[in-house]
Amino acid sequence: MGWTVADAVDYKGFPADRSKTGGWIPAALILGIEICERLSTMGIAVNLVTYLTGTMHLPSSTSANVVTDFMGTSFLLCLLGGFLADSFLGRYMTIAIFSLVQTLGTGTLALATKLPQLRPPPCHGSASHTCEPANGFQMGILYLALYLIALGTGGLKSSVSGFGTDQFDEKDEKEKSQMAYFFNRFFFFISTGTLMAVTVLVYIQDEVGRSWAYGICSVSMFMAILIFLSGTKRYRYKKSLGSPIVQIFQVLVAAINKRKMEPPYSVELLYEDTPETSRIHHSDRFRFLDKAAIVGEGDLGRNVVPAASAPNPWKLCSVTRVEEVKMMAVLLPIWATTIIFWTTYAQMMTFSVEQASTMERSIGGFQIPAGSLTVFFVAAILITLAVYDRLIMPFYKKWKGKPGFSSLQRMAIGLVLSTLGMAAAAIAEVKRLAVARSQSVDATTTGTLPVTVFLLIPQFFLVGAGEAFIYTGQLDFFITQSPKGMKTMSTGLFLSTLSLGFFVSSLLVSVVKSVTGSSNGGYGWLADNINHGRLDCFYGLLAVLGVINFVMFLVSAAWFKRRKPKPAIQMDTIVNGSTCEDKC
Repeated sequence: MGWTVADAVDYKGFPADRSKTGGWIPAALILGIEICERLSTMGIAVNLVTYLTGTMHLPSSTSANVVTDFMGTSFLLCLLGGFLADSFLGRYMTIAIFSLVQTLGTGTLALATKLPQLRPPPCHGSASHTCEPANGFQMGILYLALYLIALGTGGLKSSVSGFGTDQFDEKDEKEKSQMAYFFNRFFFFISTGTLMAVTVLVYIQDEVGRSWAYGICSVSMFMAILIFLSGTKRYRYKKSLGSPIVQIFQVLVAAINKRKMEPPYSVELLYEDTPETSRIHHSDRFRFLDKAAIVGEGDLGRNVVPAASAPNPWKLCSVTRVEEVKMMAVLLPIWATTIIFWTTYAQMMTFSVEQASTMERSIGGFQIPAGSLTVFFVAAILITLAVYDRLIMPFYKKWKGKPGFSSLQRMAIGLVLSTLGMAAAAIAEVKRLAVARSQSVDATTTGTLPVTVFLLIPQFFLVGAGEAFIYTGQLDFFITQSPKGMKTMSTGLFLSTLSLGFFVSSLLVSVVKSVTGSSNGGYGWLADNINHGRLDCFYGLLAVLGVINFVMFLVSAAWFKRRKPKPAIQMDTIVNGSTCEDKC
């Protein structure tokens, strides 16, 4: 048995042979899928707004919302992908199926940007000429392509990291150490894919053709699928334990159905069937949920065959299962106060790219594509991670005796940096608008403004550095503070903040455009042409919201109490006639 992995099987369903399955080679085949997914999704997202405004002739605010809705849906569908993987398909089949869906989506997008029938006629050079926007059919084909890609991304992201870690055995010290390196390389592959997307792929889109760039994405993803499938016999597969989402709904349904029942006089009378070593002791938070563990008449099947089967989980849940749901609920205030960061992040791929498209981007004879300005964003992430790993962590360990900032401290730093980034963006936009107003009408409408695009670097760098802190902080927080049986769910909870951040951005843009539509000479803050709007006020609003959100985060962090390891004495259920929890 020492040559097999206890909780894993091979592709035939037999216990996985340690020497023939798992390890770095299968993990590397899985990482190939991730780098191609990042190449496709980010390569499309960072430069899509210029296609929507310049080719499809959509208003600036509408284009921004199309991008943020696309990205928000991509991350939201991670919850669907995780549910399917945990409940029905398994991680291997989920990756294979949704990779094909994304390949189909990028192929459709390549076709949509190639055929003249699928885009409106080009504008004339006259400033007085009104450009014809894309019609419903043309936008329908574009939406079909984008949301096929979003569906593929959601399925992939929910399973790639998990299936990669399945290739290493946590009970083996050597493989456990290899797993730690896997996470580092996983993040490196994400960054590499993003870097290639905002440089090489964006350049191909602008200088060669979008259909060529999207075709490259489709072909590369198809090749990654073939490479992924080639490792079928080498992978380790782990059986699904069921979806945590279903488990949460079971507790909620059971508690609601028993809402009129009175709880017993002692928590010891609540139902518990979890082995002693895995139990989570009762807590006083969210007492309403305790009703899901009240033993009612017939819950244990005594009227049929005594102890013949486990109780119906939709009617009776164990105390440990209830406490797991409570632990997830305690995370929600922190979860809610990190959404605004991703709303700020969304502006880096929408309005900031639009700003860049109106500014001077030449270096010698080379014209920097507007979407490639996000390379400073990626560079800020990599530099921040390197400085934190090599300088801050060693210094902090010598000073405080701790290996770096806590997860909550990293999230706080990320929120502060993003707020400063929006303040810097507002200042840069004031300067850009001043130059725009000093130009003629033709230049303001169609020309490049005589102001360097490098004026935008501070906002990209500050928000990028903020992401380095908040991304790692959130991932650490949700994984370490969630119950063991809901690690997949906690990852989905983390990714949902990204999704909601993009959707909040879309909502905020719509509200601001509606409220300010009659101001600024009838253009509003978010005019169809940003040179006529007040984007600086919009950035200022985001900075103010960031300050308010940061205060709410501090309050939520103060309320949150970290779970501490249970002392050894708590392993005894009864100590001198009372529960250990009562004594502790």
